[in-house]
Amino acid sequence: MTEFMDFLRHKYAYVAIGEFKPGKFEEAKQLYAKAVSTYTQGFKGAYLLQQPNTDKGIAVIFWDDIDAMESNHSEAYAAILDEISHLFAKPPMTAFYDVCTEFPAPESVAVE
Repeated sequence: MTEFMDFLRHKYAYVAIGEFKPGKFEEAKQLYAKAVSTYTQGFKGAYLLQQPNTDKGIAVIFWDDIDAMESNHSEAYAAILDEISHLFAKPPMTAFYDVCTEFPAPESVAVE
């Protein structure tokens, strides 16, 4: 029954879309990695996407539930957010999304 209940649960994604000041994406990328490394309980993975040849990006962080994200807000995390906030050209747009469908990559396919 546990497997069935796990099947019914779905993840949540926190998405931030923003633009950094010119030339600040690399510094922001390092701080993003530092912030993500503080996550523990309920954290399911993260991606940072960069639009080529720009300082625009999208951060996607996957969680078991919204409360898990809230419980991962520590003093260390707050300090990192404080460091990164001045790098934005303007505040990012943020939102939560239900992960409705997930397609894992297939395992290596044997070629005959």
